[in-house]
Amino acid sequence: MYQKALAGFIEVVCGSMFSGKTEELVRRIKRAQIGRQKVQVFKPGIDNRYSVEHVQSHDSNKHPSISVTRASEILELVDDNTRVVGIDEAQFFDEGIVDVAQKLAYRGIRVIISGLDMDFRGQPFGPMPKLLAVAESVTKLSAVCVVCGAPATRSQRIAGITGADAPKVLVGAKDFYEARCRFCHEPQDSRVPKRAPSPEATA
Repeated sequence: MYQKALAGFIEVVCGSMFSGKTEELVRRIKRAQIGRQKVQVFKPGIDNRYSVEHVQSHDSNKHPSISVTRASEILELVDDNTRVVGIDEAQFFDEGIVDVAQKLAYRGIRVIISGLDMDFRGQPFGPMPKLLAVAESVTKLSAVCVVCGAPATRSQRIAGITGADAPKVLVGAKDFYEARCRFCHEPQDSRVPKRAPSPEATA
């Protein structure tokens, strides 16, 4: 029982759009398969940008996956001999994904989760904060700011509805978003502070 308890844990890979989250998920999944571990990968049905039957990174790295509507479906679909479960785009799932991840870990399963930690306004996204809290391991990735070239941790919405009343969820890739650093990001929401003026500007 002690050995089995040690085997189950949660890893979270987070970051902005284009930071390589899904690519890292696929890399870890493939390494588990090399180790001859039974793997199952899940993603939310809302994410059909590239394929309904695969998780796929923006660089076209992909792995077969199962699309589900509710987080609870994952528990029903995980096979008894599965040792590793991958979950992509976790920010789109309901809050039940936290309980699902916990139950899988207590069953001795390695759970690898990837998702956006912040929405386009720079606010915590969906269940991600709770997943980060319960995980044994957290990896935060950054992209490259398209404006200044600095490490990018924010996702800038550049198309669709972008005002203060814009919906949080708008599934898209380079047609709707680009990576920005803290200072080049424009949240377009009065609740989030904009970049502070430089000393030269206020002198």
